[in-house]
Amino acid sequence: MKKSSKSKNIEKKPFIFKKKRKVVEKEELDDDIREVIVERDNGFNIVEVIVIILISILFGVVVGCILNSDKTFGTAVSDEVSEIISTYDAILENYYEDIDAGELADAAVSGMISILDDPYSIYMDSNDTDSFLESVNGSFVGVGITVEWCDNIFRVVEVLDESPAADAGLKIDDIIIKIDGKDVNGLTLDELSNSIKGKVGSKVKITVKRNEEEITVTAKRAVVEIPSVTSEVYENNIGYIAIDSFSATTYDQFNKAFKNLKNKDINSLIIDVRDNPGGKLGQVNKILDLFFNKKTVLYKIVTKDKTTKIYADNSDKESMPVVVLVNHESASASEILAASFKDNYKNSTIVGSVTYGKGTIQKAVELSSGASIKYTTQKWLTPKGDWINEKGVIPDEVVNQSDEYCLNPTFENDLQLQKAIEVLKK
Repeated sequence: MKKSSKSKNIEKKPFIFKKKRKVVEKEELDDDIREVIVERDNGFNIVEVIVIILISILFGVVVGCILNSDKTFGTAVSDEVSEIISTYDAILENYYEDIDAGELADAAVSGMISILDDPYSIYMDSNDTDSFLESVNGSFVGVGITVEWCDNIFRVVEVLDESPAADAGLKIDDIIIKIDGKDVNGLTLDELSNSIKGKVGSKVKITVKRNEEEITVTAKRAVVEIPSVTSEVYENNIGYIAIDSFSATTYDQFNKAFKNLKNKDINSLIIDVRDNPGGKLGQVNKILDLFFNKKTVLYKIVTKDKTTKIYADNSDKESMPVVVLVNHESASASEILAASFKDNYKNSTIVGSVTYGKGTIQKAVELSSGASIKYTTQKWLTPKGDWINEKGVIPDEVVNQSDEYCLNPTFENDLQLQKAIEVLKK
């Protein structure tokens, strides 16, 4: 990564009331990558990957085989697949210079993904795959700090509660100068990140400058959960839960926060999914299950010509008034949540600006090389059968933020949040 005057390895967001999503000790994937991930498979070899993709893009190709991560490709293949395999073998055997088999395979996969002309079907190298998996899994192995690079120094800007870094005594505004005795001068933020991370249970020595004093601490690396949910209580017993992303740990965090708010006798709830780019579909299902019973269609899935209704899996349903806060950066899984409330929940109001408009679902496949592909397999419809792709979910109360808020956001000038509170006060 090239250094700039100021960079930070967390996702930058202008909304101060939602705790920033902490993808710590690792740089983010491009903010424009929005997902609803159905599942993730591991370790496919090149032949298996080729067949998986061709199934998606070559209509009418019949492949008589069974694919999984433990079996090899053993039956006859189509002419298209045979041609790709023979080209791959010919280049490896006859090209006049040495060629890396893994790189050649990855290039073939990347090329096939690019022909789909779908912004959500992408190839990710091993570095991007690591970041992607941290994001969707909601955890990473490290010590639990967020570091900002600015004016040629690495400054700690956040220390996660109950993390190895907190236990070791690292503090906000500490300036990192050495990792395991080696000077960090000249490292990129990504290189610093990689030097701090490591295997679970291993130790790392971090030397920092604090008030002109050099301090060295030893932290034991561990699996650190990334907070994706924050909550608080506003006046009139209005509960507030912000969801920054839908990772594998989001439902558990949401459920815990919701229970805590109920114990504080809230009588209504704001669910804030502004700037939430999406994530795991199963996490959205579980959160919606807290509000709807088994008779409720949460959304619909379209696979080629087949449409399947997805129902809630709960005996009871919630009745308290709910406002869902959205904006143009609310995408994918966030839109599923907002649309389900809009179509199903009589005592709900959607407040904010029109959402991003992503109505497709992706499947992620991790390759044996460490790279990954993600490609679109389905589209989703609202409970009433609308496809919001490139249109978005239209709020019941359309509220756009002021220029003042964009320049200097405060609780008072957050017009969308104030409107949500006003609706629930009524």
